[in-house]
Amino acid sequence: MKQPVERRLAAILAADVAGYSRLMGADEEGTHERLKGRLAQVVDPKIKEHRGRTVKNTGDGMLVEFPSVVDAVRCAVELQREMARRNADVPTEGRIEFRVGINLGDVILDHGDIFGDGVNIAARLEALAEPGGICVSRVVRDQVRDKLDFAFEDLGDQRVKNIARPVRVYRVRDRAYPTAEVASPQPLPLPDKPSIAVLPFANMSSDPEQEYFADGIAEDIITALSRYPSLFVIARNSCFTYKGRAVDVKQVGRELGVRYVLEGSLRKSGNRIRVGTQLVEAETGRHVWAERYDRDLADIFAVQDEITEAVTIAITPAIGDAEQLRAMRRPPESLDAWAAYQRGLWHFSKVTAEDNALAQQFFQQAVDLDDNFAGGYKGLSALQAHEADYEGRGLPETLRMAEALARRAVALDGADAEASSLLAIALRRRGDNEGALAEAERALTISPNLAGAHSARGASLISSGRHRDGIAALERSIRLDPRRAAVRLNQIALALYFSREYKAAVEAANRAIRSYPNYPNTYRWLAAALGQIGQIEQAKDALQKAIAIAPAAFDMYVRERVPWRRLEDHAHMLEGLRKAGWRET
Repeated sequence: MKQPVERRLAAILAADVAGYSRLMGADEEGTHERLKGRLAQVVDPKIKEHRGRTVKNTGDGMLVEFPSVVDAVRCAVELQREMARRNADVPTEGRIEFRVGINLGDVILDHGDIFGDGVNIAARLEALAEPGGICVSRVVRDQVRDKLDFAFEDLGDQRVKNIARPVRVYRVRDRAYPTAEVASPQPLPLPDKPSIAVLPFANMSSDPEQEYFADGIAEDIITALSRYPSLFVIARNSCFTYKGRAVDVKQVGRELGVRYVLEGSLRKSGNRIRVGTQLVEAETGRHVWAERYDRDLADIFAVQDEITEAVTIAITPAIGDAEQLRAMRRPPESLDAWAAYQRGLWHFSKVTAEDNALAQQFFQQAVDLDDNFAGGYKGLSALQAHEADYEGRGLPETLRMAEALARRAVALDGADAEASSLLAIALRRRGDNEGALAEAERALTISPNLAGAHSARGASLISSGRHRDGIAALERSIRLDPRRAAVRLNQIALALYFSREYKAAVEAANRAIRSYPNYPNTYRWLAAALGQIGQIEQAKDALQKAIAIAPAAFDMYVRERVPWRRLEDHAHMLEGLRKAGWRET
């Protein structure tokens, strides 16, 4: 006959020594003796005093059962008070500090041991506590809050390992003994460029094997973001100190000295995986970006690579947008060099004559504020290239200035892939395709996922006559930065035109025009391609728009061959434009 299972309601206290492995590694025998002393002098007497029963010791921790939840919480607080008093004169690196979790629940008794979700939750609460701290479940808080003079700080619902539903967690604060609280360290100063910490992704599935997958994604994102010279990325070891802890992103921002924090979670069901991510501005707690990825687990490493790339590609422009908005909120007289550069980028993105003039002012302000900061020179170089593209005036001088500014940026920061990309653009426009390709490849070595570097490489390949390779590079650039697709689609349109794929060129040009209707160059390629396939009326309309939007630029590209256009390609363009109705006068 099956024996009935013995159950009872109990208050369960789980505790362990914070940093026990580190302490043992530094002084094995000394740590062992100090822990034995603390257990004999502090822990065991407190448990006995409050009618607790030690169910088991685990070397660096213990599981204790109490008949009263009030006794359990009072025992934990008094224990932490005494431990804090004894640690007062001990160097931080040598302190024995307990983390405590307390839960109230139904448990199974078996040969003196206790089992069940009530026990598991207590263990998870202990893992969420800081050294010297106590975390309790909501049921514990509800039972004792009117009976004990302790404060309870709400940490919100927490997903914990192997527990199906979220657990509401509270941190116990001892009003009568404030020194027991962990002192908040001084906030670290923010770096002079956007800074980010990628926290360990939480494994929300019931499969413990997915813990490695979750860690792998976070580690890969850290590695990928570290390749972007425009970002300051906190190293993996510092980020992973928060693993398994309930943390406030504002606290993380202060402790690590970062402006942005990336959090993530992973959930597995059958052969499907769901990864959720969110980027938070640490100072305000404002959500900057969030996304969810659902994938099949046919090849776990391929899925890991795919999600890492997708998150990395999305984060960098999201941070860029947030930085520009921050800069726009500040008055011009209070801007530092980085903020002035960001404000210049915001105006430059508007693509109007008025905004370009303001962009130039802010880029120059960045240079004036800090002539060793590459950003101002990058912005000015990009503006010079834009002037040549749109205005078509003073081309040789404009190109020389664009190249000199880009070279200055590269000289100031040889690890800045954006600077190398701008130098590649300037060299290509001078007709030095070999040098341009070398700089673009250098940029990609520094930052393999930099859209601008792929774009510069694609344009250089097309100028060299390698149209298909150039299209592939530009398509990669669009995939990495979909919001700036128009100018790159223009390059694809002209590459398809040179490859005599006129209908495909028309499709690419129309795609570019839909997202960037005021860019004049695309209408020129649309007119030429339509002329080649005999759609003369549409070709004439496109030709008129190309001339009307930027007449000086049209003359520059058509009446004289620009340095980066091959002789045969220029003649091929003129052939299409003549069929579209253009006449030399």
